Amino acid sequence: MRPQCLILTVALALGIPHAASSQNRLQSSDLLRLRAVTAVQLSPDGTRVAYVVDNNDGSGRPYGQISVMTLADGKTVRFGGDKESSGDPQWSPDGQWIAYRGRVDGTSGLAIAKPDGTGARFLAAMTGTNAPLPGIGTSVAWSPDGKRIAFVSSVPGPETADANGDPMVITRYLYKPDAAEGMTHFNDNRRLHLFVVDVASARVDQLTDGNHYEHSIDWSPNGQELLFLTNRDADDDEFFNYDLYVLKLADKSVRRLSATESNEYHAQWSPDGKMIVFQATKRGLTDRETTMEDTHVWVMNADGTNRRDVGASIDNRQGVPEWTSDSSAVMFTVQERGNVRLYRVPVNAAGGGKPEVLVRERGTVGSFSAAKNTIACALATPADQAELYVGGKKMTDLNASLLRDKQIAEVEAFTFVSNDNKFEVEAYLTKPLGLTADVASGSSRTKYPLIVNIHGGPHGQQGPAFNFKNQVYAARGWATLMVNYRGSTGYGQAFADAVFADQNGNEGQDVLYGVSAALRRYPWIDRDRLGVEGTSYGGQLSTWLPTQTKMFKAAIPTAAITNIISYNYMTYYNQYEAMEWGTYPHQGNLMDTLLQRSALRHVANAHTPTLLMHGENDNDVPIAEAEQFYIALKDVGTEAVMVRYPREGHGIRESKHVVDQIDRSIKWYERHFPPKPQS
Repeated sequence: MRPQCLILTVALALGIPHAASSQNRLQSSDLLRLRAVTAVQLSPDGTRVAYVVDNNDGSGRPYGQISVMTLADGKTVRFGGDKESSGDPQWSPDGQWIAYRGRVDGTSGLAIAKPDGTGARFLAAMTGTNAPLPGIGTSVAWSPDGKRIAFVSSVPGPETADANGDPMVITRYLYKPDAAEGMTHFNDNRRLHLFVVDVASARVDQLTDGNHYEHSIDWSPNGQELLFLTNRDADDDEFFNYDLYVLKLADKSVRRLSATESNEYHAQWSPDGKMIVFQATKRGLTDRETTMEDTHVWVMNADGTNRRDVGASIDNRQGVPEWTSDSSAVMFTVQERGNVRLYRVPVNAAGGGKPEVLVRERGTVGSFSAAKNTIACALATPADQAELYVGGKKMTDLNASLLRDKQIAEVEAFTFVSNDNKFEVEAYLTKPLGLTADVASGSSRTKYPLIVNIHGGPHGQQGPAFNFKNQVYAARGWATLMVNYRGSTGYGQAFADAVFADQNGNEGQDVLYGVSAALRRYPWIDRDRLGVEGTSYGGQLSTWLPTQTKMFKAAIPTAAITNIISYNYMTYYNQYEAMEWGTYPHQGNLMDTLLQRSALRHVANAHTPTLLMHGENDNDVPIAEAEQFYIALKDVGTEAVMVRYPREGHGIRESKHVVDQIDRSIKWYERHFPPKPQS
């Protein structure tokens, strides 16, 4: 049999449309060729830009590599060898050097190199920690005179030896590592501290010590002080509360700038040294992993006075701020109805001036940088992963060889009214490739499956930006529905708050109403071939909804919470339920409520074939959540399979595992969807 005939025969045997077997549609293995721009840093004179490209072609997780582009001619130089990781580029004040994390002559740590990659020199070892410390900002900062570099590194804490002994002795409340770590089950107990290295001599001086974590540094414009974040509370494991501090380099004395019950993140001096900008919340309980309250951008005087919310007029979640060069305004990203846009807000008025949108393209703005009236950013569009844009012009096309001849499915937004008539809810539908006008109009009997892809958080959002898995589904002739249910960000604080004390409640109904709205508006969707999936909170809803409805033919929860009570006491961030419900589980009757809102309690009603996927070392949602539900489904007699991924934390990150996850998902749906109706 000729090869092309064999391919067609196999495709038809798998139920794949002929067109979908062609080379112009995305396949799961294409992930290994996809690249994306992450960190972006313009040189001080605005003539060059350093950026990091994430690659998926390694043996494990995606790895980053620094490149430097000369904007005048587009010429680019990459740091390091083939598949050699590097990141966190920071320009020296004169633009003649770049400090970065990387490897030089076989030694990894803090290094410097010229912008063309030459003259690379190792300066100091930099070690991190697996402790869960969300919102950590800059780890490397040049002094204004370019002679020294401050950096953040870790040292052992007082519990380190006992916690790693035989037997292991656990004394900390926060004894588990960060969600994404994926290699161990325990906090390494190392503490982050501030260091400074002399560039000429490579002499390193430790600036802070003790049992707290110091991070997120910025050097004052006068060169005399370092701004940083830390939590100096006695119970810093149990109460997540960063505050702003300043260290004086001359004598290492420390002064405190903020003393709030809420959190501050990502602080930065204004170029004139008179003000400090930062992200912050106002509520007294903010969680380590996700927060119901939208972060806003704040400004205060350098001495900590006149603190004001400059983002107050923007009722949406705001990202990491950066000053304009004249200290008159700050720039930051804003989540808006599934998109992430770049804003500029003047700071000379009380509460901030009138906001201006700088980048409003459909998609997601990631890292950005400004210099000499030039703005560079990483922007993910509906047609591509994040690429480098400078002054609104696309400067990289990393995936051209892969995507040039590929069809990219259309993503369409629509809204509907919630079940309780309280909210307008937005959803995004990725349409299947091959959808013709007669089918779209309903004049044809051809039907397409629909996969409901639920986002995590719950305080997150989905939107039109390129989604690889959805595009692979579309290539097979499947639609994907993403519902920004109540609790999602990008729709105002009241909408984010609407999930309070109502997990697996009306937000789940929002998803179901979104499916019903899609079935009404798109007659080509096959109501007999509906699947549901999601990760983390999306996984939680993917186990909960099949206990409430029989509409789904197959479910694929990843990293799913199935028993809210056991989850609360096994996760690394034990304040999450207190923040989401307003009290701790042991208080009042909340324990009873949590059980009633857990999928495990209602597993007798779950008859949807379920493929559970989980990272072996997930410390956010421990794998015991999948184990409980797997056995429960078996007891009920419901078809269930559990797939456990080694070396994975919360969510699946190794590239080969992601490909495997997509392939298994496709096979699971194909196995449980009934035959497609004939035209």
